[in-house]
Amino acid sequence: MDKVDGVVIGAGVVGLAAARACVLAAPSHAREWFVLEADNAIGTGTSSRNSEVIHAGIYYPQGSLKAQLCVQGRDMLYAYAQERGIAHSRCGKLIVATHAEQIEALHSLAQKAHANGVRDVVFLSVQEAQRLEPALHCVAALHSPSTGIVDSHALMLSLQGDFENAGGCVALNSPVAGLVHTAQGWLVQMQDGSELLAAQVVNSAGLSAPRLAAHTQGLAAQHLPTAYFAKGNYFTLAGKAPFSRLIYPVPEAAGLGVHLTLDMGGQAKFGPDVQWVDSADDLQVSLDNQDAFYAEVRKYWPALPDGALQPGYAGIRPKISSPYEAASDFVIQGPATHGLAGLVNLFGIESPGLTSSLALGSAVVRALQASGNSASL
Repeated sequence: MDKVDGVVIGAGVVGLAAARACVLAAPSHAREWFVLEADNAIGTGTSSRNSEVIHAGIYYPQGSLKAQLCVQGRDMLYAYAQERGIAHSRCGKLIVATHAEQIEALHSLAQKAHANGVRDVVFLSVQEAQRLEPALHCVAALHSPSTGIVDSHALMLSLQGDFENAGGCVALNSPVAGLVHTAQGWLVQMQDGSELLAAQVVNSAGLSAPRLAAHTQGLAAQHLPTAYFAKGNYFTLAGKAPFSRLIYPVPEAAGLGVHLTLDMGGQAKFGPDVQWVDSADDLQVSLDNQDAFYAEVRKYWPALPDGALQPGYAGIRPKISSPYEAASDFVIQGPATHGLAGLVNLFGIESPGLTSSLALGSAVVRALQASGNSASL
């Protein structure tokens, strides 16, 4: 049986960032790390089915991991993208109130942003907002100049390159069936029947992370979250959008509302909505929601033409809180929580996971180092 220094399960943006951080933190003699990915390519799950937004850190409760790691990760991501020549744009965004009853919510968001250290968010009157975006309908807005967009696939390719250049290996078509805690380390059981012994394991399987945790022998039941799936549909715009910034409505309970984002080519897309589903495989765009998209978008862009929205794609948020609960924080579950040296589980890594990816990688390293089993870090 092969023995390696470490394994990261899942080659999404967070898994690749964690793998990169782990191998770069390891001494040169202990860099035999693997990323095991069930699919035939990196980043085919949540990482390729989102808005590709670099969030500023506005929405999250003060002191939460989402708030801390979003702000930290935002700065790390801009610096990394600049250094590596990864396509990105600090284009900014407007969060808009479309009726007077929402203005108080904008003020609350500004206070939350400032508490999180996002001090460049400013309140705009309707006249100030429309000077920036003349096609916009609103009664007031918040301007977040630190919000941006990034080519997420180029980012993941760069993270993979860093990992492999440091000695790591990404193994595709390598689904993991379960984990067993032994005195020698972690027995990684593959679905094809083969086994691998790893000193350390990071469960970054995204939508499948709770299921993998349930197949981890030695992990107590109280450390197993329930997986919930919140689908988000996206529609793309036929033609050119009259906006140069991202446009967000006042956020909803389970998401940030049907917002307008731009890709690096200037193409506009709208979404995601929130549709709770039973399966992580429910990725068909729900055309039944198209009329609702028109209605939501026209609240801030009344001139949206009929027939301009085309089905785009759908993604699934890997939630660990139900529709009837407040949104869960990120969970970085290490040995300090579950008592098993050398294992870190990542649960509920939804938005702002892309923005926070590099900071999450650093947090994984800290969690493993704190386990007392950090020979390879």
